[in-house]
Amino acid sequence: MSQWRRALHRDNLHLVGKLVLVCAMMFGFGYALVPLYRAICEALGINVLSETERRDQVKNTQVDTTRLITVEFDANARGPWDFKPAKNYVQVHPGELVTVNYTFRNRQDRTMAAQAIPSYAPKQSMAHFHKFECFCFNEYTLAPGEEKEWPVVFVVDPKLPKDVKTITLSYTFFEVPGKKLARGPSPAVSAKGGA
Repeated sequence: MSQWRRALHRDNLHLVGKLVLVCAMMFGFGYALVPLYRAICEALGINVLSETERRDQVKNTQVDTTRLITVEFDANARGPWDFKPAKNYVQVHPGELVTVNYTFRNRQDRTMAAQAIPSYAPKQSMAHFHKFECFCFNEYTLAPGEEKEWPVVFVVDPKLPKDVKTITLSYTFFEVPGKKLARGPSPAVSAKGGA
């Protein structure tokens, strides 16, 4: 009888060990699902997580419909490039999500790397101007004659002082110094290639 009890006790311990292992594996699998899901979404080009996060941020925003703020857009380029906003200004309620596109075209005969630097007027508006997406966050490389369109997605904070009625968002597009990029084909070569 005691031998039977020892065998039963050993079998029970073995079963408990297996159950603990299964629980640990389930916990590990659940923990690994989030990075696995992100990797799959990134590989397939599906940006579901960041869209959900953005919607959550926007959902929590309080729109002040009693006020209208004029946001003016200015674009400056240091070099022979075309750079301009799709609209010169928009009127927005504080807390309202707004998207404005900018176009940029490289008129040089060479590839260039550039980045936009923002500035705000009046200066105190900078703390109340929240950008969710902006081309100024990154450096870009454009081939000769290449044209791009980039969005700026922003919200003006409802805590903006009441005396501020107009905000000017100005971008200056600079060539990034020290980048050695290939020159494009000369106009003569392009003309021969097209003939």
